[in-house]
Amino acid sequence: MDVIEISAVLTGLVRPLGARQTPSGIDKSSVEGRLHFGEFGLDGDEQGDLRLHGGVEKAIHHYPFDHYKGWSDVFLNEGADYHGPSLSEAGAFGENISTVGLTEADVCLGDIFQLGTGVVQLSQGRQPCWKLNERFGVASMSRQVQDTGYTGWYYRVLEEGMVSGGDVLILRERLAPSWTLARVTNLLYVDVKNFAAFEDLLRLQFLAQNWRKLAERRLAKGDVEDWGARLDGSDGFDGA
Repeated sequence: MDVIEISAVLTGLVRPLGARQTPSGIDKSSVEGRLHFGEFGLDGDEQGDLRLHGGVEKAIHHYPFDHYKGWSDVFLNEGADYHGPSLSEAGAFGENISTVGLTEADVCLGDIFQLGTGVVQLSQGRQPCWKLNERFGVASMSRQVQDTGYTGWYYRVLEEGMVSGGDVLILRERLAPSWTLARVTNLLYVDVKNFAAFEDLLRLQFLAQNWRKLAERRLAKGDVEDWGARLDGSDGFDGA
């Protein structure tokens, strides 16, 4: 896992998404050649709502191509009436970085990687929202992504650089080996009242602010928030 080849680097412009025609940059395509990235992500990449997408904590989105076969089996090989994006190439999940051989079980919060000529840090996992439902034309897609834990993750940029498909991602430092992204996702959505674990999570100095606020809120309330509105968009939440 120390060195992983980058299969594709992807960017996208803001376009109307789904029946709501909501501005979104989820439609990404592979870029040829080397591309610069800085504090706010890859040059030429756009997000539809900068309140909830992009920014320094979500500068670059990485989604494992390893998961694509599973989604293809669900939507294409079982007779489902599927009209969503292609599952034969990267970009369906709005990712900027695609690899094989690295999943949520293999990475940890705070992991520091060399990405091409720059340096990035895993800041948080993706929290699926209703835009995935619109993207795939599947009403339960966001729920399925949450339930499987196949969420992908975000990087903050520590040192700007250049990157292209064929470059490598190299693990430089692991700051919290006990906090795999798979464990964090399980804590958020399954082991939801493990308040001692949330207290441990809050001790991570590099924890992203929105996850810090979530953990603090859950501890203060002694209860779990309702994710339903985020998953179907009924509260107007535009994604994370």
